[in-house]
Amino acid sequence: MDFSYWEYKTWISNVDFTIIGSGIVGLTSALCLREKFPKAKILVLERGILPNGASTKNAGFACFGSLSEILDDLNTHSEEEVLQLVQKRYQGLKLLRKNLGDSIIDYTPNGGYELFTASDYNLYETCLSKIEDINALLKPIFNNNVFHKKSNVFNFKNIQSQYIVNQFEGQIDTGKMMEALLHKVQSSGIKILNNCTVEAVTETNSFAEIKTNHFTFSSNKVLIATNGFASQLGLKGVKPARAQVLITKPIVDLHIKGTFHLDKGYYYFRNIDNRILFGGGRNLDFAAEETTKLGQTELVQQKLEDILQHVILPNIDFEIDHRWSGIMGVGNQKKSIVKQVSNNVFCGVRLGGMGIAIGSLVGTELADLL
Repeated sequence: MDFSYWEYKTWISNVDFTIIGSGIVGLTSALCLREKFPKAKILVLERGILPNGASTKNAGFACFGSLSEILDDLNTHSEEEVLQLVQKRYQGLKLLRKNLGDSIIDYTPNGGYELFTASDYNLYETCLSKIEDINALLKPIFNNNVFHKKSNVFNFKNIQSQYIVNQFEGQIDTGKMMEALLHKVQSSGIKILNNCTVEAVTETNSFAEIKTNHFTFSSNKVLIATNGFASQLGLKGVKPARAQVLITKPIVDLHIKGTFHLDKGYYYFRNIDNRILFGGGRNLDFAAEETTKLGQTELVQQKLEDILQHVILPNIDFEIDHRWSGIMGVGNQKKSIVKQVSNNVFCGVRLGGMGIAIGSLVGTELADLL
């Protein structure tokens, strides 16, 4: 790139900290670094015009895990590990709300609901039988019972007669959340360069060299916060996972309010602006959805529409208004990766589809490594 003296001097010379990725983790870590180092030159690089991963594309669930998901986690993690996962999500949500304010992000505590299909009878019965045990496990965090049963008040079809409700969950407006974060970052004198893809990071003992699709420059320290795209920069233990989403046109007198999970959390929906936002289905073809390519597949989209018609909105006319997808970062373990990679490179990745819940906390932990 043919930089002028002014461009080079103002934006890419003498950079103290470069953060790769302008999602929740990247922007939170930038703000924490500004508090720690008030005079530092901090630069955020973002591959997209907007944060191009999951932070602006998620469903806006302020959640920390359905009952069936927690039970499933107990099959592969110890009780202490599961407790730590839930506690981190709960603390992360509180930190996000504290940092931005409930009114700014439209936080609404409508509760979280887990639905069970007619064919999920065994899972349904197992979850019902474990409510007291899981409530006892989580009581040190919430000082109250988390889960309880509730009748099918929203008139969904082809499901078991009761939901399992999480009274502590809510929903936010994802767009307002990210707009507020971006505003805070830019107001603190941190620079953001969009449409700038990092292709490689190499380092000497004293600094790191960053090659982008437009230019190459050096930075004293580099923080990688690209989550689902982390493997493209050589980080191991993180795989991309695409999540496909659709939203209906406004529905007159929509009575559904809350955040809802179905089929162990592989499907999820909520109300927003008198619409139903509905996503999931990567379990239909895990291999196809292990990609960093945004887009939709006929297999998943048809399944989403089928569930909308026969379960969520039976006997209600609806039209699909918009479809999109986002890229999560997952792995064999649900614990996020926050570590020093080398002398001058650090990372905070693998949020496991819980970016809203833990993104603020991971961003803070990442900055604390410095």
